[in-house]
Amino acid sequence: MSDVTLTIDGRSVTVPAGTTIMQAADKIGIHIPRLCYHPQLSIEGACRVCVVEVEGQRNLVASCAFPVADGMVVRTATPEIRQIRRDIVELILDNHPMDCQTCERDGNCELQRLAYAVGVRERLYEGERKSYKPDTSSPSLIRDPEKCILCHRCVRLCREIQHVGVLGYYGRGFNTVIMPAYDAPFQETLCTTCGQCINVCPTAAFLEKPHTDRVLDALADPEKFVVVQVAPSVRAAIGEGFGMPLGVAQTGRMVAALRLLGFDKVFDTQFGADLTVMEEASELVQRIKSGGPLPLITSCSPAWVKFCEHFFPDFLDNLSTCKSPMSMHSAIVKTYYAQKMGLDPKKIYSVAVMCCTAKKFEAERPELGTPEYPHTDAVITTRELIWMIKSAGINFKELNEEDFDRPLGESSGAGTIFGATGGVMEAALRTGIWMLTGSNPSDVEITPVRGLDGIKTMETEIKGLKLRCAVAHGLGNAYRLMQAVRSGEMKLDFIEIMGCPGGCVGGGGQPYAGYDAVPLDPEILRLRAEALYNEDRGKPRRFAHENPDVQQLYKEFLGHPLSEKSHELLHTFYYRRVPPGIG
Repeated sequence: MSDVTLTIDGRSVTVPAGTTIMQAADKIGIHIPRLCYHPQLSIEGACRVCVVEVEGQRNLVASCAFPVADGMVVRTATPEIRQIRRDIVELILDNHPMDCQTCERDGNCELQRLAYAVGVRERLYEGERKSYKPDTSSPSLIRDPEKCILCHRCVRLCREIQHVGVLGYYGRGFNTVIMPAYDAPFQETLCTTCGQCINVCPTAAFLEKPHTDRVLDALADPEKFVVVQVAPSVRAAIGEGFGMPLGVAQTGRMVAALRLLGFDKVFDTQFGADLTVMEEASELVQRIKSGGPLPLITSCSPAWVKFCEHFFPDFLDNLSTCKSPMSMHSAIVKTYYAQKMGLDPKKIYSVAVMCCTAKKFEAERPELGTPEYPHTDAVITTRELIWMIKSAGINFKELNEEDFDRPLGESSGAGTIFGATGGVMEAALRTGIWMLTGSNPSDVEITPVRGLDGIKTMETEIKGLKLRCAVAHGLGNAYRLMQAVRSGEMKLDFIEIMGCPGGCVGGGGQPYAGYDAVPLDPEILRLRAEALYNEDRGKPRRFAHENPDVQQLYKEFLGHPLSEKSHELLHTFYYRRVPPGIG
């Protein structure tokens, strides 16, 4: 492709043909304001905030969509353009709720930042404003159409990245609204509750359903014994909420902060991840030896599980029956741990800190608890924990590092890497090889399953047994992979699927992108994943089967992987969520 040279605000720049004006301006450090644009989504050109003047064009053009041409002369910040941008933002704001100080996104809102940048200092327009009630039907998400600015990012992401397509725009002009078909409650749609709409929304039109109040109430109740577990990817991202460097896990400070919040015990979901490895690796070996059903597909991601129940119900028998690390850990807390510590399980309040909004949905699946009480009482996201720490006046940066409580806080490096795409497969293969050969693999790090390629494949041979593996992250990639398996195009034995881009490090409950960052930026996902890989390398034990507390759990309580007791507490089943003949 040939290069073209153009001039932007008096500066010359050479870029490949087909580059947009916005991209060319970014290359030379000229930031054109934007709102609907997202680099990983299709071009919408809806907000018109990014308009610029091109010499020879009669009208202003949207820089996000207009391709460059050789010799083009562009002006991005003339007095006329600045006034037009300010008018556009003023019109958006005057159809927006006036509740910034009480809004969840206050200080982290792209519309708020844009209003400051273009110089909006007052509301000038009076008139009718849109009025809608929020949809709170989902166990994981809240949709508030009053705060929607019609950028259509959520619509594009749900269709293009996640391949679910729950959202669309309906009506015309002033009456246009983003909603599910027929304005159905989210609870009654195909929504997988992945929460990626929250990550790309520039305002607070989408939020996670908060559990912070119920957790604070439990912490204040002297009758409750409140325990908390923390997912691997939370430690990789929590520092971002306190202005700390990207790519550095803040495990010890996070543990200290949770103790200061008042939790009676602070456990590590990575213990549950090691337990999951033991059960899932055993399940894989059993299915290989017994002839199926293969491929075995991981079941750690609740968004993927729900997606499979809706779109690929013919593969439900292929899903691993293993519960997720969160649900395994919660089950062990209210059985083994309660028995060991002489506690009434009904008085234990079990909290999970997760990167994932879909975990709120998972916690409410009735088969993952007992008729008397749930195993997981509340799930808070990384964002919610950041707020709780700030609300309690805890200076996170200055905390001394502390260790998790045992026995449910000990973990191997294998449990750590669950938070990155490919990590579940890598951890399971480390132990699966040991189960099949009696020896740990010489190469601990299985690099072909790492990285941010949407679909990764590898073949490995273990004692003459050829194992064909694939990893997908993001539900759009999952859809493409499963269609290839369904059609027979791909023959596989083991598949890992994570519902969110990048795996758990890109979960729908992770911190909002910073002032100069882009939501779902691959570099942010890469740095978070590298934080987990560094933690793995620093662990004295890197194999789940070497975790002494997991070994003790089997010795004292479970017996062995896939035992009757293990199946009772650590395994589950799934539902077909679509009518017969669909999917």
